[in-house]
Amino acid sequence: MSSNEQIDPTVNDAFRQLSALIYAGADAGSIHHALVEASRRLVAGCDRASLLVRTRDRFVTAASTDEVARRIDAIEIEVGEGPCVDAIRDEAYQHDPDLTDAHTPWPRFTERIVRETPVRSAIGYRLLLDGDKVGALNLFSDTPGGLTKKSADVGAVIASFASVALMAMRSREQAATLRQGLQSNREIGKAVGLLMAAHHVGGDEAFEMLRSTSQELNMKLTQVASQIIEGQESQFGGRDARDRDEALEA
Repeated sequence: MSSNEQIDPTVNDAFRQLSALIYAGADAGSIHHALVEASRRLVAGCDRASLLVRTRDRFVTAASTDEVARRIDAIEIEVGEGPCVDAIRDEAYQHDPDLTDAHTPWPRFTERIVRETPVRSAIGYRLLLDGDKVGALNLFSDTPGGLTKKSADVGAVIASFASVALMAMRSREQAATLRQGLQSNREIGKAVGLLMAAHHVGGDEAFEMLRSTSQELNMKLTQVASQIIEGQESQFGGRDARDRDEALEA
Protein backbone atom coordinates (compact mmCIF):
# COMPACT_ATOMS: atom_id res chain seq x y z
CA MET A 1 0.00 0.00 0.00
CA SER A 2 1.51 3.35 -1.03
CA SER A 3 2.28 5.88 1.70
CA ASN A 4 -0.05 8.54 0.23
CA GLU A 5 -3.03 6.20 0.01
CA GLN A 6 -5.73 6.64 2.63
CA ILE A 7 -6.94 3.64 4.61
CA ASP A 8 -10.70 3.17 4.38
CA PRO A 9 -12.33 4.54 7.58
CA THR A 10 -14.31 1.30 7.74
CA VAL A 11 -11.04 -0.58 8.17
CA ASN A 12 -10.03 1.72 11.03
CA ASP A 13 -13.42 1.17 12.68
CA ALA A 14 -12.97 -2.59 12.37
CA PHE A 15 -9.52 -2.39 13.94
CA ARG A 16 -10.88 -0.40 16.86
CA GLN A 17 -13.55 -3.04 17.41
CA LEU A 18 -11.01 -5.87 17.13
CA SER A 19 -8.66 -4.10 19.55
CA ALA A 20 -11.46 -3.69 22.06
CA LEU A 21 -12.25 -7.40 21.73
CA ILE A 22 -8.64 -8.42 22.29
CA TYR A 23 -7.93 -6.20 25.27
CA ALA A 24 -11.29 -6.96 26.87
CA GLY A 25 -9.98 -10.48 27.37
CA ALA A 26 -12.05 -12.33 24.78
CA ASP A 27 -11.15 -15.98 24.26
CA ALA A 28 -8.89 -17.00 21.37
CA GLY A 29 -11.72 -18.58 19.39
CA SER A 30 -13.73 -15.35 19.39
CA ILE A 31 -10.72 -13.30 18.27
CA HIS A 32 -9.83 -15.76 15.49
CA HIS A 33 -13.41 -15.71 14.23
CA ALA A 34 -13.52 -11.90 14.34
CA LEU A 35 -10.37 -11.71 12.21
CA VAL A 36 -11.72 -13.89 9.39
CA GLU A 37 -15.11 -12.16 9.45
CA ALA A 38 -13.39 -8.76 9.25
CA SER A 39 -11.39 -10.00 6.25
CA ARG A 40 -14.51 -11.13 4.43
CA ARG A 41 -16.30 -7.89 5.20
CA LEU A 42 -13.49 -5.42 4.44
CA VAL A 43 -11.52 -6.89 1.53
CA ALA A 44 -13.15 -6.19 -1.83
CA GLY A 45 -13.99 -9.43 -3.64
CA CYS A 46 -13.37 -11.66 -0.61
CA ASP A 47 -16.18 -14.21 -0.27
CA ARG A 48 -14.49 -16.44 2.31
CA ALA A 49 -11.52 -16.41 4.66
CA SER A 50 -9.69 -18.71 7.05
CA LEU A 51 -6.97 -18.54 9.68
CA LEU A 52 -4.42 -21.35 9.69
CA VAL A 53 -2.26 -21.59 12.83
CA ARG A 54 0.53 -23.86 13.96
CA THR A 55 -0.26 -26.12 16.90
CA ARG A 56 2.87 -27.94 18.01
CA ASP A 57 4.24 -29.42 14.77
CA ARG A 58 1.18 -29.16 12.53
CA PHE A 59 -1.14 -26.54 11.08
CA VAL A 60 -4.85 -26.46 11.87
CA THR A 61 -7.70 -24.15 10.88
CA ALA A 62 -8.34 -21.94 13.90
CA ALA A 63 -11.30 -20.15 12.28
CA SER A 64 -13.09 -19.91 8.95
CA THR A 65 -16.05 -18.03 7.57
CA ASP A 66 -17.54 -21.25 6.21
CA GLU A 67 -16.89 -24.92 5.44
CA VAL A 68 -15.57 -24.16 1.95
CA ALA A 69 -12.70 -22.08 3.38
CA ARG A 70 -11.98 -24.81 5.92
CA ARG A 71 -12.00 -27.40 3.15
CA ILE A 72 -9.46 -25.41 1.13
CA ASP A 73 -7.11 -25.34 4.12
CA ALA A 74 -7.42 -29.13 4.37
CA ILE A 75 -6.66 -29.56 0.65
CA GLU A 76 -3.55 -27.35 0.90
CA ILE A 77 -2.21 -29.33 3.83
CA GLU A 78 -3.00 -32.59 2.06
CA VAL A 79 -1.27 -31.73 -1.26
CA GLY A 80 1.51 -29.69 0.39
CA GLU A 81 1.22 -26.67 -1.89
CA GLY A 82 -0.87 -23.55 -2.42
CA PRO A 83 -0.87 -19.82 -1.64
CA CYS A 84 -1.29 -20.27 2.11
CA VAL A 85 1.41 -22.94 2.44
CA ASP A 86 3.84 -20.87 0.34
CA ALA A 87 3.00 -17.71 2.33
CA ILE A 88 4.09 -19.50 5.50
CA ARG A 89 7.31 -20.75 3.87
CA ASP A 90 8.29 -17.58 1.98
CA GLU A 91 8.77 -13.92 2.81
CA ALA A 92 6.05 -12.41 0.60
CA TYR A 93 2.31 -12.95 0.47
CA GLN A 94 1.01 -15.23 -2.29
CA HIS A 95 -1.66 -14.02 -4.72
CA ASP A 96 -3.25 -15.95 -7.58
CA PRO A 97 -5.98 -13.73 -9.04
CA ASP A 98 -7.32 -16.46 -11.35
CA LEU A 99 -7.04 -20.11 -10.38
CA THR A 100 -8.58 -21.13 -13.71
CA ASP A 101 -5.47 -19.82 -15.52
CA ALA A 102 -3.37 -22.69 -16.84
CA HIS A 103 -0.14 -21.00 -15.69
CA THR A 104 -0.40 -21.74 -11.98
CA PRO A 105 2.49 -22.36 -9.56
CA TRP A 106 0.33 -24.89 -7.67
CA PRO A 107 -1.09 -27.39 -10.21
CA ARG A 108 -2.25 -30.03 -7.73
CA PHE A 109 -3.83 -27.47 -5.42
CA THR A 110 -5.50 -25.59 -8.27
CA GLU A 111 -6.91 -28.73 -9.87
CA ARG A 112 -8.53 -29.79 -6.59
CA ILE A 113 -9.87 -26.32 -5.75
CA VAL A 114 -11.45 -25.74 -9.15
CA ARG A 115 -12.93 -29.23 -9.19
CA GLU A 116 -14.17 -29.40 -5.60
CA THR A 117 -15.02 -25.80 -4.61
CA PRO A 118 -16.45 -22.60 -6.13
CA VAL A 119 -13.29 -20.63 -5.30
CA ARG A 120 -11.43 -19.06 -8.23
CA SER A 121 -9.05 -16.53 -6.65
CA ALA A 122 -6.88 -16.72 -3.52
CA ILE A 123 -4.40 -14.80 -1.39
CA GLY A 124 -2.28 -16.13 1.46
CA TYR A 125 -0.47 -13.97 4.05
CA ARG A 126 2.13 -15.32 6.43
CA LEU A 127 1.64 -14.49 10.12
CA LEU A 128 4.70 -13.92 12.30
CA LEU A 129 4.96 -14.01 16.07
CA ASP A 130 8.29 -12.97 17.61
CA GLY A 131 9.95 -13.91 14.31
CA ASP A 132 8.35 -17.36 14.19
CA LYS A 133 6.13 -18.48 11.32
CA VAL A 134 2.93 -19.27 13.18
CA GLY A 135 0.29 -19.42 10.48
CA ALA A 136 -1.46 -17.74 7.58
CA LEU A 137 -4.46 -15.55 6.88
CA ASN A 138 -6.18 -16.84 3.75
CA LEU A 139 -8.63 -14.95 1.53
CA PHE A 140 -10.76 -16.54 -1.22
CA SER A 141 -13.04 -15.25 -3.97
CA ASP A 142 -15.53 -17.20 -6.06
CA THR A 143 -14.89 -14.91 -9.03
CA PRO A 144 -11.84 -15.20 -11.35
CA GLY A 145 -9.94 -11.96 -10.80
CA GLY A 146 -12.12 -11.18 -7.80
CA LEU A 147 -9.14 -10.46 -5.54
CA THR A 148 -7.24 -7.53 -7.06
CA LYS A 149 -4.01 -5.73 -6.13
CA LYS A 150 -6.09 -3.29 -4.06
CA SER A 151 -7.73 -6.25 -2.30
CA ALA A 152 -4.28 -7.59 -1.56
CA ASP A 153 -3.16 -4.27 -0.06
CA VAL A 154 -6.13 -4.11 2.34
CA GLY A 155 -5.65 -7.77 3.20
CA ALA A 156 -2.00 -7.11 4.06
CA VAL A 157 -3.06 -4.51 6.62
CA ILE A 158 -5.49 -6.98 8.19
CA ALA A 159 -2.80 -9.70 8.21
CA SER A 160 -0.44 -7.33 10.04
CA PHE A 161 -3.13 -6.65 12.61
CA ALA A 162 -3.73 -10.42 12.94
CA SER A 163 -0.06 -10.89 13.88
CA VAL A 164 -0.43 -8.17 16.53
CA ALA A 165 -3.58 -9.89 17.84
CA LEU A 166 -1.76 -13.22 18.12
CA MET A 167 1.08 -11.49 19.99
CA ALA A 168 -1.38 -9.91 22.42
CA MET A 169 -3.00 -13.29 23.07
CA ARG A 170 0.38 -14.91 23.69
CA SER A 171 1.33 -12.16 26.17
CA ARG A 172 -1.96 -12.62 27.97
CA GLU A 173 -1.46 -16.39 28.16
CA GLN A 174 2.09 -15.93 29.47
CA ALA A 175 0.84 -13.56 32.16
CA ALA A 176 -1.85 -16.05 33.21
CA THR A 177 0.75 -18.84 33.33
CA LEU A 178 3.02 -16.67 35.47
CA ARG A 179 0.20 -15.91 37.91
CA GLN A 180 -0.67 -19.58 38.11
CA GLY A 181 2.97 -20.47 38.71
CA LEU A 182 3.31 -17.92 41.49
CA GLN A 183 0.17 -19.23 43.17
CA SER A 184 1.41 -22.82 42.87
CA ASN A 185 4.80 -21.92 44.36
CA ARG A 186 3.05 -20.13 47.22
CA GLU A 187 0.95 -23.21 48.02
CA ILE A 188 3.99 -25.52 47.82
CA GLY A 189 5.89 -23.21 50.16
CA LYS A 190 3.02 -23.21 52.66
CA ALA A 191 2.77 -27.02 52.53
CA VAL A 192 6.53 -27.39 53.10
CA GLY A 193 6.30 -25.05 56.09
CA LEU A 194 3.46 -27.08 57.59
CA LEU A 195 5.40 -30.33 57.14
CA MET A 196 8.48 -28.76 58.75
CA ALA A 197 6.42 -27.71 61.78
CA ALA A 198 4.50 -30.99 62.07
CA HIS A 199 7.49 -33.34 61.68
CA HIS A 200 10.28 -31.14 63.07
CA VAL A 201 12.38 -31.49 59.91
CA GLY A 202 14.32 -29.09 57.69
CA GLY A 203 13.09 -27.56 54.45
CA ASP A 204 14.84 -29.99 52.10
CA GLU A 205 13.49 -33.01 53.96
CA ALA A 206 9.98 -31.55 54.07
CA PHE A 207 10.05 -30.89 50.32
CA GLU A 208 11.27 -34.45 49.70
CA MET A 209 8.33 -35.75 51.75
CA LEU A 210 6.00 -33.69 49.57
CA ARG A 211 7.65 -34.88 46.36
CA SER A 212 7.66 -38.57 47.29
CA THR A 213 3.99 -38.39 48.34
CA SER A 214 3.21 -36.81 44.98
CA GLN A 215 4.88 -39.70 43.16
CA GLU A 216 3.27 -42.39 45.32
CA LEU A 217 -0.23 -40.95 44.80
CA ASN A 218 0.44 -40.13 41.12
CA MET A 219 -0.70 -36.56 41.74
CA LYS A 220 0.78 -33.20 40.83
CA LEU A 221 2.92 -31.55 43.48
CA THR A 222 0.51 -28.62 43.70
CA GLN A 223 -2.45 -30.95 44.26
CA VAL A 224 -0.72 -32.66 47.19
CA ALA A 225 0.25 -29.26 48.60
CA SER A 226 -3.35 -28.05 48.34
CA GLN A 227 -4.62 -31.14 50.18
CA ILE A 228 -2.09 -30.62 52.97
CA ILE A 229 -3.21 -27.00 53.36
CA GLU A 230 -6.91 -27.96 53.25
CA GLY A 231 -6.30 -30.65 55.84
CA GLN A 232 -4.60 -28.17 58.12
CA GLU A 233 -7.44 -25.68 57.73
CA SER A 234 -10.11 -28.27 58.46
CA GLN A 235 -8.20 -29.51 61.50
CA PHE A 236 -7.54 -26.15 63.12
CA GLY A 237 -10.44 -24.08 61.79
CA GLY A 238 -10.42 -21.01 59.61
CA ARG A 239 -9.04 -18.51 62.13
CA ASP A 240 -6.21 -20.73 63.36
CA ALA A 241 -5.36 -21.59 59.76
CA ARG A 242 -5.11 -17.91 58.82
CA ASP A 243 -2.88 -17.28 61.84
CA ARG A 244 -0.62 -20.16 60.80
CA ASP A 245 -0.51 -18.91 57.19
CA GLU A 246 0.50 -15.44 58.35
CA ALA A 247 3.21 -16.92 60.53
CA LEU A 248 4.54 -19.05 57.68
CA GLU A 249 4.59 -16.07 55.29
CA ALA A 250 6.19 -13.69 57.82
